[in-house]
Amino acid sequence: MTATIVSTVRPVIAAVEGMATSDGAGVSMTRMLGTPRLRTLDPFLMLDLFGSDEPTDYLAGFPDHPHRGFETVTYMLAGRMRHADNHGHEGVIETGGVQWMTAGRGLIHSEMPEQTEGLMRGFQLWINLPARLKMTEPRYQEFPAARIPVETREDGATVTVIAGDTARGTAGPVRAEATDARYLDVALPAGTAFVEPLPASHTAFLVLFEGSLDVASEGPLTGPRVIVLGEGDRVEAVAGAEGARFLLLSGQPLGEPIAWGGPFVMNTRDEVMQAFRDYEAGRI
Repeated sequence: MTATIVSTVRPVIAAVEGMATSDGAGVSMTRMLGTPRLRTLDPFLMLDLFGSDEPTDYLAGFPDHPHRGFETVTYMLAGRMRHADNHGHEGVIETGGVQWMTAGRGLIHSEMPEQTEGLMRGFQLWINLPARLKMTEPRYQEFPAARIPVETREDGATVTVIAGDTARGTAGPVRAEATDARYLDVALPAGTAFVEPLPASHTAFLVLFEGSLDVASEGPLTGPRVIVLGEGDRVEAVAGAEGARFLLLSGQPLGEPIAWGGPFVMNTRDEVMQAFRDYEAGRI
């Protein structure tokens, strides 16, 4: 006899609106994860949706600041992000491009957003690193839009695959071995269904930022909102009357203690204090 494989839809366990805030030199944004409403979703630490049609909201940008112990992922929906660090790396993330930076033992960098055709919008995600990788050498994975595959599905649905693989075999250019992270940008026309398997062990959530969505038969939900998914091994969602666009993020939880001090995320308070001392002494 052949064993029957039972697949379980992940339910919605929370649907949390983002909170308006500012960061850097006064850049206006909506913080989706890392707020009093939704602290962290192991291994994900923080997620910001930034963007404005008003340049004064962001032109001061994010001047030189350090990081240690985690990864930052910058994905530009519109506009560009000009960046440089103290290790000699610099460049520009254009519309549709991604930068996946592993801060590791530390670096100091700046990020300066710019409009293109009057638009500037994007996401920055922070992903924790396991203790064994927190002091690795910094590195970057950077890809322009032309190198990020787009999977076209039935009824005009598109899935931009930044990290991880889809069930249909499309592989994103980013390799995120530390957490086995998936990062998909999904666009659904009105009434279109989306179904995607995910590892049952992963933390998973959707970030709805355009339109409305029914997830696991709950909705309609509107954004900007984080939709936290419970246990199961597949995601099911259906777009509302105006369609929907959302991120699907998942990753393997680390299950380690988090000691977080500003731009440093380590496992103990002593390690965070050492990071501050290293920064002040010019060792980052």
